[in-house]
Amino acid sequence: METLFVPLALFAGGLLAVQAGANAQLSKAVGSPFAATTLQLAIGTGLLLLVTLLTGTIAALGAIPAVKWWHLVGGTASAVYVVSTIVLFPRLGAVVSVGLFIAGQMLASLTLDSFGLLGVPPTGLRVGAAVGTLVVLLGVAMVVFGQGGKDNVKVDRLGWIALALMAGAVLPVQGAVNALLRHDLGGAPFAVGAISFLVATLAMAAVMLLVLAGQKTSRPNITGVQTMPWWGWLGGLAGATYVTTVFTAIPAIGAAAAVGLTVAGQQVASVFVDRYGWFRLPQRSVSGLRLGGVVLLLAGVAVIKLV
Repeated sequence: METLFVPLALFAGGLLAVQAGANAQLSKAVGSPFAATTLQLAIGTGLLLLVTLLTGTIAALGAIPAVKWWHLVGGTASAVYVVSTIVLFPRLGAVVSVGLFIAGQMLASLTLDSFGLLGVPPTGLRVGAAVGTLVVLLGVAMVVFGQGGKDNVKVDRLGWIALALMAGAVLPVQGAVNALLRHDLGGAPFAVGAISFLVATLAMAAVMLLVLAGQKTSRPNITGVQTMPWWGWLGGLAGATYVTTVFTAIPAIGAAAAVGLTVAGQQVASVFVDRYGWFRLPQRSVSGLRLGGVVLLLAGVAVIKLV
């Protein structure tokens, strides 16, 4: 059963590239990244509720009143992550920001595994996990510096760097909290995903309303979606698949392996997206250094999982 989560986690990570392309199109169509994210999260919530109903696990939601409150708020991490990307990309550059996000994810995952926090089975500080995490971080550095271009800015603001690391760290924490919620609800993964996405939608909607209240620019215009390609709606599906895969994989293969696999899948997919300009994103050449970094990412995950 554990081996099944390896390709699933890689695939789920690859879907993040699809989500990025879809969200970019929807954001352009409605004129607001906050509104686009809120809409995609709402779509993901609806899809997960539908699957919960079709799989006959909707009754699991009846256990919510007995659940510890903090088991229910894992979805807020999605809102934190999205807001951080909107804030940090103009300041640190997209490639540097993503590199720091991944570093935060891996360090948080190693901590969860080593000390058994938030219900993750404790493994102690294993040599294989530590070495594998270092190899992944080295791969991330190669991806960042191998991208080249204007994204390689000087990151001399420690506060923004700390925010990027924190934004990455909340994602494996979200997976661990959602795994606890799955246990609370009797092992119903789609019900957990629906709750997580509903909380994320509400949190993102609150952020959107605050932003709209404080700005004097034009409001989002939903009519713009008429000219959007059909795949612009796939962000909710991709995000729902990713979140559900992560919190089901963490108890089975550990936080570091689960997050490392999704990161590797994301980077492999991103190489193709950049090389061929898929999803109407800018076409970029892929350097040998970046390809070497992706290979190191995969090697680091293998070390975490096997050693």
